[in-house]
Amino acid sequence: MKVAFPNIEAVLFDLDGTLIDSAPDLGAAADQMRVARGLPSLPLETYRPMAGAGARGMLGIAFGISPESPGYDLLREEFFGNYAACMSERTYAFAGVSDLIAEISARGLRWGVVTNKSARFTDPLTRAMPLFATAGAIVSGDTTPHAKPHPEPLFEAARRLGLPPGRCLYVGDDERDVVAGLAAGMGTVAATYGYLGGKADTASWGAHAEINSPLDLLQLLANA
Repeated sequence: MKVAFPNIEAVLFDLDGTLIDSAPDLGAAADQMRVARGLPSLPLETYRPMAGAGARGMLGIAFGISPESPGYDLLREEFFGNYAACMSERTYAFAGVSDLIAEISARGLRWGVVTNKSARFTDPLTRAMPLFATAGAIVSGDTTPHAKPHPEPLFEAARRLGLPPGRCLYVGDDERDVVAGLAAGMGTVAATYGYLGGKADTASWGAHAEINSPLDLLQLLANA
């Protein structure tokens, strides 16, 4: 794989679907709501493709509703309560992520997280996982007035790391991650191994590179 990013001093990552697989807990939170209403449980694989969309995706699978549907806000709050109670029970880092972070640190690079997940979930979840102990910045969807695809969360992460945005690389598994990264003037990498399966046309996102597993990223930083 060609070295695409020779002058990077930090790597920023999206969270769900990029560093961690939170689909089991997200799906469980929504499925609990189905079961409580006498509906049959759905398998995790039914929820997994929409895990990156959070409450909107989970409630869409569980009940076939959208944010415009009557009663959606109440169901969303119930979902949030369920998820808060279980969010670290089944969530784990994708295979290779721990080794990737260790190697990034060993090469003298900084790293951090920029997610659209609310801080009420991001903060306790990252505190509960040793993986994030060395993160230099953790920016949530409500840390700044804007969430991705706006670039402001990425600018905030760069500020916290004390680096110009152009010295940062952003890795994510959703088109909005690439849009935000490009708008921030960062190198962008599309992660195709998370929840996307074969359904997303990642080539159309305009990312500078794609990776099919976490450790593939190291080949793009071979001179760091």
